[in-house]
Amino acid sequence: MSQPRTTQPSPEDEAYQNRILQDVSRTFALTIPQLPPHLGRVVGNAYLLCRIADTVEDDPDLAAEQQRAYSERFIAVVEGAADAAAFAADLHPLLSPRLLAAERDLVAHSAAVIRITHSFTAPQRAALARCVRIMAQGMAWYQERETLEGLADQPAMDTYCYYVAGVVGEMLTELFCDYSPAIARHRERLMTLAVSFGQGLQMTNILKDIWEDRARGACWLPRDVFRRRGVELAAVEAGAGSPGFADGLGQLIGIARMHLQNALAYTLLIPARETGIRRFCLWAIGMAVLTLRRINAHRQFRAGSEVKISRRAVRGTILAANLAAGSDRSLQRLFALGTRELPEYDIHEKLAASFTADPRT
Repeated sequence: MSQPRTTQPSPEDEAYQNRILQDVSRTFALTIPQLPPHLGRVVGNAYLLCRIADTVEDDPDLAAEQQRAYSERFIAVVEGAADAAAFAADLHPLLSPRLLAAERDLVAHSAAVIRITHSFTAPQRAALARCVRIMAQGMAWYQERETLEGLADQPAMDTYCYYVAGVVGEMLTELFCDYSPAIARHRERLMTLAVSFGQGLQMTNILKDIWEDRARGACWLPRDVFRRRGVELAAVEAGAGSPGFADGLGQLIGIARMHLQNALAYTLLIPARETGIRRFCLWAIGMAVLTLRRINAHRQFRAGSEVKISRRAVRGTILAANLAAGSDRSLQRLFALGTRELPEYDIHEKLAASFTADPRT
């Protein structure tokens, strides 16, 4: 990827990135500042790029062909082959008023975000551009096929999770390895576990958001898991109380739990002295575990708000993770304690190479 022609970011651009991150993601606004400042700046920018791509795909008022066209255009913007200001000027007036105001504002300020993107080193830009390309193209393919019938099977769910989260894990790993030679020594193993890490977090979000997704006509659950239990996903209703549906959720909770165990293994490969990177990972794992526990205890929940974790629980998780961050044994014990009531389900680690295929094949 060639060096894009762009002006250097201004102090106003940097201030905007810091401010808008607080508005579009409470979770990442909490975790990213744990990273070393130089690394945190890149990761914060990467999140905003992914959020712009996601906003294009989630807009309910854009036709499928518009979503695909603007996704491809944004890929070109990130790669330095198209103008960010023109992209924003054309897209912003088309955005649905049903989107969050912060998301529309982020699109309007795409040029500020991109000026920061293009100030990074070549390896950093390459990692971000690869992530945006794979994510945007994968999401576009799946969004065009949204249905209340769900995805075909567990492998289809695995692939969907790769396009929306696993590829982010790969990008973060590239950035971590670029930042630290000590981390880079474990690159091959980290890249394997990164995909599983992303899937654990994404499956947790899918389970939490089942009913909100269904309200807009989408379902990302695997049909085969529920059909074996006599449940057709197209017909399920929130809180209907089907034992088969609750049992299917249990299997998915167990799969997500095992992916989060791989996420812990990933974190333990980060040198203990890199406490900021460890905290970044651990806080995400801890909040996902708490959410899975809520879902598991309330499988008949009717809305994501019913299984949302409290701020007090978040503070407790952060405190526990921070105290244990430097001790592998303490972290393993903490994870075992937090997941002891969750179902277990045997999985094979998700290899990064397993998800290189075009989703259309």
